[in-house]
Amino acid sequence: MNSHEKNEPISSEKLYEFKKLMKKIRGFRGSGTQMISVYIPAGYPIHETSNKLKEELGQASNIKSKQTKTNVTESLEKIISHLKMFKKTPAQGMAIFAGNISEDPSKRNIELFSLEPPQKLGVSLYRCDSSFFLEPLDNMLETRASYGIVVLDGRDATVALVRGTETKIMKTLHSTAHAKIKVGGQSAMRYQRDIEEKKHLYFRRVGAAMDAAFLGKVKGVIVGGSGPAKEYFLKDETFNHQLKILGVVDTGYNDEYGVREVLAKSGDILAEQEAIKERIYIERFIKEVVTDGLATYGLREVVEAIESKQAEMLLISEDLPFRFVEYRCNKCETAEKTINKGTKAEPKKCKTCGGKLDIDIDEPLVDELIDRANKHNIKVEVISSHTAEGAQFLTGFGGMGVFLRYKKRG
Repeated sequence: MNSHEKNEPISSEKLYEFKKLMKKIRGFRGSGTQMISVYIPAGYPIHETSNKLKEELGQASNIKSKQTKTNVTESLEKIISHLKMFKKTPAQGMAIFAGNISEDPSKRNIELFSLEPPQKLGVSLYRCDSSFFLEPLDNMLETRASYGIVVLDGRDATVALVRGTETKIMKTLHSTAHAKIKVGGQSAMRYQRDIEEKKHLYFRRVGAAMDAAFLGKVKGVIVGGSGPAKEYFLKDETFNHQLKILGVVDTGYNDEYGVREVLAKSGDILAEQEAIKERIYIERFIKEVVTDGLATYGLREVVEAIESKQAEMLLISEDLPFRFVEYRCNKCETAEKTINKGTKAEPKKCKTCGGKLDIDIDEPLVDELIDRANKHNIKVEVISSHTAEGAQFLTGFGGMGVFLRYKKRG
């Protein structure tokens, strides 16, 4: 069994947090090779990793640059100290990153980031470079919950990769099997044989496109299309036998619309697939809002429903363009909370005493609302904007809404 078939479902909230941390780590750059990345695979003894890092610490004394030596030494010491908190490696393994993240080369700010990956880590690795090494984690995001979709008839085929909430057309193909040709003196039998040969060649091209797009990258493949061509294609077996066919569905189209049809008709097959889950949630949400049922949206309504525990589930767009800012006056201690759109906030003047309002908190509004929901044990579903439904939720409902446990009277 391939490793990608063992992936366990991960909640949209945990995936959002994982992506956010990855984005943050990816942005750091070091001066020289002083950014340390450590990967500990699932089941690997913590003490053995600590011993290896202590060896690296001993060798760090040979580094010629005093600044690099200091940064590497302090980073290694931080990681070794961090590992003492664990009796054993977390179930999925662990990735640790430490280094000087200061943008000013003359200053030192050694920070450590530690995370348990979304699926089991199979690689043991130590690397010291000018940036953190994220390829093993990037590969996890690429392979988890990915599916292949092929839609075809006797003339055209579309090969698509569905990863999370994103759908990417990998290849479109056209068959010449039914093109008009001059028969001349050919017999009907020879003409038919020519058509069959071209059809088989077309199927082989589709199979080759599937292999190139899907092998080692997907949990399985769904084949769709209009007419009997899809069944003939499957019997021809022109694709690699390692590709698992999850199902066959009828569609009216064989292009990008056909791919969407396959997704819409494959809810049972792809129950855990993010795009399917999003569509189900958003369709239910819209239905409840339109019928004045158990759902509401808007910042004030959402916050009120969360704080009163009236909310059953928070739906929140990961691309919400707002930030939650909390100011505090450095003179009279007056606190002020605001919602800003776009970039990070700037200090401003206190309305009470005229002093300077310093920024205590400045974070995405998504994080603030998720924190509030978690405090009240309210389920959270983070919605992307890559799907048509997710984009509609962001533009039409402001990217925030809740399912309600009950409706208030009066």
